[in-house]
Amino acid sequence: MMNDDSTPVSSERDASAALVDAWVALWNGDLDIAETIISEDNRVHAATFDGGDGSAVGGVSGMKDFVGQLRSLMPDLVFSVEVGPLVDDDHLVLRWIATGRYGGGLPGASAPVGTEVAFHGTDILRMADNQVVEYWLNADTLDLMTQLQVGAG
Repeated sequence: MMNDDSTPVSSERDASAALVDAWVALWNGDLDIAETIISEDNRVHAATFDGGDGSAVGGVSGMKDFVGQLRSLMPDLVFSVEVGPLVDDDHLVLRWIATGRYGGGLPGASAPVGTEVAFHGTDILRMADNQVVEYWLNADTLDLMTQLQVGAG
């Protein structure tokens, strides 16, 4: 089976699956893989814990810092794919769940260290040359903040 540009569909699926596996590995703490899958031109569109829009997060180092910030709060966090990947031309979409235990350190959180958390999100990745060049994150941060009792107490 071929697509419109005569590229075998199975090779596109293999490339997408490999990118998703590496993407999940990055979020599961393999920060070194960012060098391979993140473009220096990568831009992030996401609400950040500090209230920003993610536009300051760029390139490989920015992505590593972004992932590292979340993992510093929940070092044993495990991401797994629930839906996808769905691929449309140069975009890839997946729905994920993250589970782990709170390690402390989030200002305003009153949940005890060790509190189990689980939250969901959807990632949209724009790819070029098998690298992520643009990333949209839609995570259920309200659910996570509720579990961590941010602002409670």
